[in-house]
Amino acid sequence: MNFDFTPRKVPTFYYIGVSTHQSSIMRVYPKWAEYFGISKSFIGINYKIHDQPEKYRKVVKFIKKDKNSLGALVTSHKIDLYEAAKDYFDSVGYYTKLLGEVSCISKRNGELWGHAKDPITAGLAFESFIPKNHWKKTNAEIFIIGAGGASLALTAYIMQELESDNKPSKLYIANRSTPRLEKMKIIHEQINTGINMEYFHNPNSEDNDAIVNQLKEGSLIINGTGLGKDSPGSPITNNAEFPKKGFAWDYNYRGDLVFLDQARAQQKEKELHVENGWTYFLYGWTRVIAEVFHIKIPTSGPEFEKISNIAIEAK
Repeated sequence: MNFDFTPRKVPTFYYIGVSTHQSSIMRVYPKWAEYFGISKSFIGINYKIHDQPEKYRKVVKFIKKDKNSLGALVTSHKIDLYEAAKDYFDSVGYYTKLLGEVSCISKRNGELWGHAKDPITAGLAFESFIPKNHWKKTNAEIFIIGAGGASLALTAYIMQELESDNKPSKLYIANRSTPRLEKMKIIHEQINTGINMEYFHNPNSEDNDAIVNQLKEGSLIINGTGLGKDSPGSPITNNAEFPKKGFAWDYNYRGDLVFLDQARAQQKEKELHVENGWTYFLYGWTRVIAEVFHIKIPTSGPEFEKISNIAIEAK
């Protein structure tokens, strides 16, 4: 990490990740800052995955003590940073306590706050394309392939925030290894309000095909694996049959996105809605910016479209 721990001369916002300087947000944020009327001072801080706890503690302490350090968005270090530096936070939100992670650091009346924003941002993205009362009307199901943080966040939203009479009839979770599935089960046992759950250790794409092929009409299939972005391929094969009038969603918006190509090949025949992760990206950043700078940022409508267009032009 190459970071200068001297006090900031202007209000500053941080991005704590792994390779922050390569991210498109470094080009997008200054344009957003101009539009929102907030500070353009934005610094990326890079740590190795599962870095030394002292490093996380040092940066959290610095943000807490420096009056011009307003807060941060945290990506790949959400759990490690919180575990290492939880004693520096004066208060944390409900989802931070539930998930044991921090994705947003902010200040309120001189206190340092830790937030786990992902259930809210995942939920906003989910609601942006799922029709109102869809689950009540269809009795459809959800199949999430990949049991990482985004998938855990979305399931938390579905269990905690959806109306009791408008939840999927069943939720399937599959992952290539078992530890994340076990962690997810433990958290679900605390918050599940009656959704029928089934967990699968599926090392092969063909295993996921078998679940996709028996989903009810109107069901949602999610690629939460990183395949198509972080590494090539898709979590299903070309033999998978999407459900009629269903939904295909990839958390990612850049990369080969083979999963979405497979869905588009059946889109007309099956009347599918195909969704990439662009809106999720927008919510992920704008909800944190709103929290750190204490400003209101819309989540829909013409102004939200303007925010999206600014990002598209900048990146």
